[in-house]
This record gives sequence, C-alpha cells and structure tokens, in this order.
Amino acid sequence: MADWQTTVTSPALARLLDGARLPEPPGTARRPAYRTLAARIRLLVSEGRLPVGARLPAERELAVALRLSRTTVATAYEALRADGYLRSRRGSGSWTALPEGSAPPGDALHPVPPDEQGRILDLGVAALPAPQPFLSAAAARAVEQLPAYAAGHGHYPTGVPVLREAVARRFAERGLPTTPDQILITIGAMGALHLVRQTLLGRGDRVAVEAPSYAHTLQALRLAEARLVPVPFTPAQRWDLAEWRRVLNGAAPKAAYVIPDFHNPTGTLIDEEQRRELLAAARSAGTVVLADETTAELGWGLPEGVAPPRPTAALDRAAQVITVGSAGKLLWGGLRIGWVRAAPSLVRRLAAARVHSDVGAPVLDQLIAAELLTEDLPAVRAHQLDRLRETAGALSGALREQLPQWRFTLPPGGLSFWVATTGVSGAALARAGERAGVRIAAGNRFGSDGAFEHHLRLPLTTAAPAVPDAVRRLAEVAARAEEEGRWQGADDTQPLAV
Repeated sequence: MADWQTTVTSPALARLLDGARLPEPPGTARRPAYRTLAARIRLLVSEGRLPVGARLPAERELAVALRLSRTTVATAYEALRADGYLRSRRGSGSWTALPEGSAPPGDALHPVPPDEQGRILDLGVAALPAPQPFLSAAAARAVEQLPAYAAGHGHYPTGVPVLREAVARRFAERGLPTTPDQILITIGAMGALHLVRQTLLGRGDRVAVEAPSYAHTLQALRLAEARLVPVPFTPAQRWDLAEWRRVLNGAAPKAAYVIPDFHNPTGTLIDEEQRRELLAAARSAGTVVLADETTAELGWGLPEGVAPPRPTAALDRAAQVITVGSAGKLLWGGLRIGWVRAAPSLVRRLAAARVHSDVGAPVLDQLIAAELLTEDLPAVRAHQLDRLRETAGALSGALREQLPQWRFTLPPGGLSFWVATTGVSGAALARAGERAGVRIAAGNRFGSDGAFEHHLRLPLTTAAPAVPDAVRRLAEVAARAEEEGRWQGADDTQPLAV
C-alpha cells in the first residue's frame, strides 16, 4: 500500500456505484446483493473511475450509506479480496487493487513488423504516414545543406541551431515567446521525457498523472520506480480540479505529467482557465508541471476559425512548466526528433546530462524537420488534419453502425478515439484480436495500474476508405470474445439496497 492514498467517502462511493450499472448478458439470473456490489466496485476499478490504491470506507460505514446489511458489504469485500481487486491490512483498512497477471498483451502498441503488415490489421499504433510529397522535398533540400555540417564532428548536444530556431519560432507563433536557448532537441519525445525524468526525478518520487494517460510514459515511469498518483478525468473529459488540488496538497508529488492538448488517448482539449488553475495549485504544492505537447498541432475537430489555447507554459509565472514536443505526430514518426522547452539553465543541465547516453539527434533528421517547420508547415498541417478528419468521420459512422452498443465521444483533435466497450474486456478483445490478425490496444494499457479494462484506444491512422472493413473485423473479434465467455463486469442491474 502506498503511504498516500485517495480516500473515497461513503457518499462518493455510493454515487459511483449507482452509475456503474451495465446491461446484463442474456439469460443472467438475479444475483445476490453482495455479488452485485462486488461486481460494480470491480467495474469502477477496472475502468479507472475508482483509482487503484483508493482507500474504501469501512464496512459498517458503507453499509449505512447503501442501506445494506454489514454482512453484505463484508462478503462483497471478501469476494473482491479473493479476486485480487481489494487488499486489506489490520489497522490500515482496505484499498483497491488489480489482480496479479492482469496486464494486457505487451506488444499491442508496438509497430507491426514490415513482413506482417499485409496479414495483420494494426489498430494499436497511433502514428500517421509521412506527408508526401512534402517530406521527400524537404529531405532533398536538407541533403543540399548537409556538406556544411559534414566538415565538423556532427555532435550537437542542444540541437542544430537552425532547428532550435524553427521550434522557438513555432512556439512564438502559438502565443509563447521563446528563444533558441530555451530549446533542446532530442531523439523523439520519449527521449525528451526520459532525459527530463532522469535529470529531475529520483527513485520513489511521486508523479501525478491523468487517468487515463499515455501508455509508454506510464510504463517508463514505472520502470524508473516512480510512484504514480492517478487523477481521473471528470465524466465530461475535463480535469477534475478539486481532485487535482487534493492530490497536489496531499501527495505533494514532485512532478505532474499532463497532456492538455488533444490528450492521448481521449483527444480531450483543456481550456486556458483550467490550465491556469492547475498551475496555481501546482505552484502552491511546489510541483513541476511536465506538459506533453506531442499532439498539440492536431486540432482536426475544432470549429473553423477557433484557435486552440496557448501553450500551457504561456500561462506560467514561475518557470515551473517544462514542455515536451515532437515532430513525430504531425510530420512523421520516422523523423526521430523531439524537443524540450525549459529555462535556459535547465536546458544546459539537460544537455550536460545527455552526453552519458547520446550526444544529440541525427543531423540530417534535424535538417529535414527544420525545413518542414520553416517552409512547409501550413501545407503539411492541412494535409495531415484532412486525413485525420476524414478517418474520424468514417470511424464514427462505422462504429455507430456496426458496434452501436459501444460508447465514445467525438474529440476535437488528437490521434485516437477512446471507446468504452460496454462490459466487454479490452484485454479479452486484444487476446481474441491476436488470434484473428487484429492488433488492439486494450484500455488498461493507459491506466497507471492497468485500469480501464472495458475501454479501447482506436487510432485514426487507417485510411478512411478502409475504415468500414477494419471496424467489421473489430466487430467479429468482439463477437468471438463474447462467445468465449469473456464478458466481464456486467452483473445484476437491480438496485443494491436489500
């Protein structure tokens, strides 16, 4: 058990339980009240609406709130302990958990090997093809510049100056005045996040994270032995600022990792007012805010003429925001180019630290990225957003037609839909998909402790004409998973009170 936990009050848990009803499978008989209670708590945990590690009310207290007998609550808690969804310690109470071995398939978010691309439908990786002919033209121009750099050693720990200038200029265009000495070029956004984590965080440091959040960052933080403190979104997919304040004040995390711009995986866009409030709370707690902007340019669903909010760091009055960005989502993932925007002193510190692992990103990749950002950005952005917009429209229609029981909200941007599968286990879907040649990113990859069992992330990277067939194959996988008896969480829909 962590030494700091979210404590769920009985009234709050009662409200959550009331909203945790699912349609029951055909032929299901009414279950005892303790099984209904256990099933709904299990569902809340697996979907992330009840954080893993949350301290639950005492049995007697919850029984009063739900108008159940204490025996019913005690038996439900015991069932949850037996299933691995609850842990208890004398004198410390009970807190939510996930069963051992509940991790989803480990390769769903890894690219399909080239020799298998014709056989496997990839619904796991959220990455766009290169924008052609812009990439090839920019590469040709970059090659012409290469001789001027080839005469030297080719090591640029802070990045090639022309790219640092281009990235700084793009920040300024988005409303955040930036100088090149505030920019550090890295090997992709993950390289940037790794460098910041390695430099600023120690083993055991707490990091507050959104729930859900970007799967690879969560895994990297786990491997670094950081202690993750999840903060769930509200049902309207906004930051729950009351919960953020409670986490920041109670857990005093050293850092808060957030994706405010077309969030991965939900596509959520956080407005400036919420960003200001979070920064104020983080400032009071002494918490550094790590803002991931890798999807910030992907506002394909914004109304015409509506500009996205300024970068989060534009609202920063205390130099507490460190921004991470990338060329990979808008330009091309094959350009392994990312960046950090921070105070010049921190940029110098990061550059000194990186020489022990790498001495800079590839020069040619940096020159290509600089060309695209300087000469082609408006055209490239229009090209990529048109593709995403078309795929989003096709995917929305196909899901409503072929999987009408699944729930999702059309986001204003980003690279994916966040889909609730209405009781079908995402991990079971991923396993069935592996056998059927369909890669599926189960939702529990995006929870800090493997929560969101009944969700999927569906990327907007399939070409629009191919979407109906892709969703048809997905529906076939869902039917197979249900036939194999992997319906989870759909328990008695009757009221809990007895």
